[in-house]
Amino acid sequence: MGEMTRRSALPSAHDVARLAGVSQAAVSRAYTPGASIAEPTRTKVFAAAKQLGYRPNLHARSLITGRSGIVGVVIGNPRNTFYLEALDALSMGLAREGLHLLVFTARGGRGTDQLVDSLLQFRVDSLLLMSARMSSELAGQCRANGIPVIYFNRPPEPGEAFPSVTSANRIGAATVAQHLYDQGYRNLALIAGADRSATTLERQEAFLAKVRELGLPRPAIELGGFGRAAQPAVRALLSAPSRPDAIFCTTDMIGLAAVEVARFEFGLQPGRDLGVAGFDDIEGASWLSFSLTTYSQPLGPMIDKTIEIIRSPKDFADGAHFAIEGELIVRASTRRE
Repeated sequence: MGEMTRRSALPSAHDVARLAGVSQAAVSRAYTPGASIAEPTRTKVFAAAKQLGYRPNLHARSLITGRSGIVGVVIGNPRNTFYLEALDALSMGLAREGLHLLVFTARGGRGTDQLVDSLLQFRVDSLLLMSARMSSELAGQCRANGIPVIYFNRPPEPGEAFPSVTSANRIGAATVAQHLYDQGYRNLALIAGADRSATTLERQEAFLAKVRELGLPRPAIELGGFGRAAQPAVRALLSAPSRPDAIFCTTDMIGLAAVEVARFEFGLQPGRDLGVAGFDDIEGASWLSFSLTTYSQPLGPMIDKTIEIIRSPKDFADGAHFAIEGELIVRASTRRE
């Protein structure tokens, strides 16, 4: 055939069925999660498929069933390690259900609407927005096409009719305020994420309300960028004439920046000289160099509830919101001894 050689035809489900000595329907059931099939038959099908190099055509199956088995995900802040941990847990959980992830990140100026529009072209079965939101117009388009939309780690705003799963932001922030008070800190401050997301606002509002209830002065507030971009906000608080004796950071990434600046730029010992608390319980919070007190996001239960909604969206009312409680994890950054 000259320089061009024809690729041998890819093995088909019919070829697998013939080699395994089963029906083509049995091959289909072997690759369908939850389908009824005897284990010896499944084993024969998979052995034949491996011998032939067969892989099921998911696109072709989606044309027949009307479902792709793909969950589209848009991450609003891909630099937050909490979302990397969430994606890992979500991927493993969906794999057990025979589902797959297609992930887009909302960064570099790309709006969520543009990303969601791209995801819809992949025939996703549902959309999961992690700390991201889309316009009401595109939301209506998803609804018209029967594509469930779920918010993860972002509470719904008034008028939004999508299920959502978050940690108990208000309970967590109030718990942190009470802990700082119990540790003897009295001049509190807060660094909130500059994104002013609904999650950030919930944590800020609940913290301020609890501080007011405790009879303490209103905390000084600074807006911080993400991670080390929050350092200027920390410096502003620690350089003020009335320096706070404790800082609540609405994310652990801000909290890590606060510990670093306090220790290496101001010579303060976190815990003894300055209390620092975060929210999320990312892996870095437990490292000895930070030992950051934090309120944990219960990732396992949050992912379980999210998968439950993905599998049976019709079982959940529009606007259903699940705020799942975590726990306060006390580390050295708020121990005064």
